Amino acid sequence: MQKIIPEIMSPAGDFINLSAALNAGADAIYFGVKGFNMRAGAKNFELKDLPKVVNMCHKAGARAYLTLNTIYYQGELKKLDGILKKAKSAKLDAVIAWDFAVLAKAREYGVEVYLSTQASISNADALCEYYEKFGIRRFVLARECSIDDIITLRRQVLKRLGKSADIKIEVFAHGAMCVSQSGRCFMSTFACGKSANRGECLQPCRREYEIRDANGNGFVIGNGYVMSPQDLCTIPFIEKLFEAGVDSLKIEGRNRNAEYVAITTRTYKALRDFYFANRKAKDFKERFEVLKKDAMQELAKVFNRGFSDGFFMGKPIGDWTSAGNQATAKKTIVGHIVKFFPKISVAEISVDVASMSIGERIQIEGDSTGFVEFNLESMQADGKPIQTASKGMSVGVKVPQKLRIGDRVYKLA
Repeated sequence: MQKIIPEIMSPAGDFINLSAALNAGADAIYFGVKGFNMRAGAKNFELKDLPKVVNMCHKAGARAYLTLNTIYYQGELKKLDGILKKAKSAKLDAVIAWDFAVLAKAREYGVEVYLSTQASISNADALCEYYEKFGIRRFVLARECSIDDIITLRRQVLKRLGKSADIKIEVFAHGAMCVSQSGRCFMSTFACGKSANRGECLQPCRREYEIRDANGNGFVIGNGYVMSPQDLCTIPFIEKLFEAGVDSLKIEGRNRNAEYVAITTRTYKALRDFYFANRKAKDFKERFEVLKKDAMQELAKVFNRGFSDGFFMGKPIGDWTSAGNQATAKKTIVGHIVKFFPKISVAEISVDVASMSIGERIQIEGDSTGFVEFNLESMQADGKPIQTASKGMSVGVKVPQKLRIGDRVYKLA
């Protein structure tokens, strides 16, 4: 059993999600800049934002990783050079990449590289080649690797390189999966002219399909969504990943919303912390199973396509496809912040769309404020306590931090 506690790495597609991840206690954040990453559809950050993003991460005690994990064309190498210079000056912790141009240029500037899952590292020989020839020490393994594969790979790497190599293993622990080898599917390119290798995948695989014969007779294949996998979730067997020696658990989701980022980060971190603090206790197993059950209920609240073990427990056979979002909780817009009174930390909220009531989970989002969530415990209108605020009302609410005029108010129920 490894002694080092693995990091929880969370996605950030914009400043709101970055705030959500940091507030939830992420150990590391991965993010992209516009134009060059595998989530071109996310809001992403401007190159000029790099110093601010890195500073926010480091101030919160988290590491900052920039994704440069697409392929690069000849005419883009000058721009790539500029990005890596900016990453170096911003004191970024690492970039995640697999294109050899990035590997070589990053090495030239002394920027640490973590090898992306796009490289499909699934054996010790390939890993050692990258280590010996490019000095790469951390690897995001191919998604089709099982837990047994990880254990065997670690053993073989240790045998060949020894302990001094300090090799780190990172795996995806939660979120969307691809029916093809992630990023190397050409379906979107052929059907829509948008390349998955450039982070532009329009996911035609998520649609429902049917087959028709030459006479026009047709039928739906299975449940119709034969190419749309469920989401990966490792909570049911997360202790096996700890025991296998995984150094980082990565949460997919730079295209997802702030509450998804907050809940997944908080859930995985809580289980990780409990495991390493209590695994020697006599009643650990029973308590841990209860926590895992509660964790699954929390994760089910936010966007998900149903949950799958992926390939960690072997080759999945049977019903693994999903028809779409199966979240058990609904996010509803309530209104917006009209005023904020800093001395008493009270916000005046204009209830524009839907009501909100005492006991509900409230979420605030704003470009400068970031992401804030709290349980609604008290509310006043015209100086008097109320239980429910209806559309058209203006109410005062005690809030946990500074908010700004125009911040959006939601409820999750």
